[in-house]
Amino acid sequence: RWRASVGVMDADRVHEADEVVVDQLAGRFGGLSLDERYELVRSIGEECIQEGELRNLLLKKPDVVAYDGFEPSGRMHIAQGVMKALNVNKLTRAGCTFKFWVADWFALMNNKMGGDLKKIRTVGQYMVEVWKAIGMDMERVEFLWSADEINKRSDEYWSIVLDIARRNRLPRIVRCSQIMGRNDSDDLSAAQIFYPCMQCADIFFLKADICQLGMDQRKVNVLAREYCDDIKRKNKPIILSHHMLPGLLQGQEKMSKSDPNSAIFMEDADHEVNTKIKKAYCPPQVVAGNPVVEYVQYVIFPWFGKFEVQRSDNNGGNKMYLRMEDLKDDYVNGELHPGDLKPSVARALNEILQPVRDHFQNDPEAKKLLATVKKYKVTK
Repeated sequence: RWRASVGVMDADRVHEADEVVVDQLAGRFGGLSLDERYELVRSIGEECIQEGELRNLLLKKPDVVAYDGFEPSGRMHIAQGVMKALNVNKLTRAGCTFKFWVADWFALMNNKMGGDLKKIRTVGQYMVEVWKAIGMDMERVEFLWSADEINKRSDEYWSIVLDIARRNRLPRIVRCSQIMGRNDSDDLSAAQIFYPCMQCADIFFLKADICQLGMDQRKVNVLAREYCDDIKRKNKPIILSHHMLPGLLQGQEKMSKSDPNSAIFMEDADHEVNTKIKKAYCPPQVVAGNPVVEYVQYVIFPWFGKFEVQRSDNNGGNKMYLRMEDLKDDYVNGELHPGDLKPSVARALNEILQPVRDHFQNDPEAKKLLATVKKYKVTK
């Protein structure tokens, strides 16, 4: 018993010493302590698997790698543009390197842009331009094109893919079809069945410590952790899943690039934003499932740290909200009406998006790129 207790005390001292060393090195992380870095990174995720592993990762590893993969499949909506920029900036501020996996081959396999790889790569270039324009800090960000990277190290990549495939039954892989915007009952192509094995392999191929994707990608990220159990790998990728914004219209669980009315796109004109928000589903005194309220919570508040409602004196006058909870309380109590909320939301969104509009209007190459992408037909 005595030896066991000494061992625990020693372990605690070592852990405390590690934290002291990390905090002494805070200059590497913009002056942030371990606790501050953890809180910053954790704030990104609606869900984190597992929190203890995340804290230990930040404690033990000086160069943490986070990743997200995206199919170049059409114009970028505000969740992918603004929310992703906010999340990436938090991670890089906390000292992480962020790897974007530009999933051109995956878009081809999922029949995006009609399976035309040239169009897919053009859309990928457009998406990078959007993130630059919105203010993503690119100092610790890498964009890696899947077709190029896989071809460079094909022996390594396909060995991982095949090992994942042989260790899993078909029903387990099909359950991951949500990651492609499909479901279990869809008539999947052979390429779409192989897709989850490849996405799972991406995590290990990129040596990612953190999978920072949306909640809709959760199943394949869990598959990666299960694979670690299969191969007796101790360090599992941490899943940090961000919230999925709903579509703007009633009954739309998520935004859709094939339905332009379901989302605000990053280069939408001022009047388009105003019209879409005006038509958006926004039931009075109901917060749950209200996309306009969610835009405030997940886009506007994180961007500005506040939100101002502008309204006439007869309707209560202007009000500045510094806490989302206060806005929700006022909305549920009927003190904030949709007719006042919507114009203020549109005004804030237009302010956020203006630098992107300016970039695609004033930069000749970016302008040409956007014009080309707008001509493409979005395919599911």
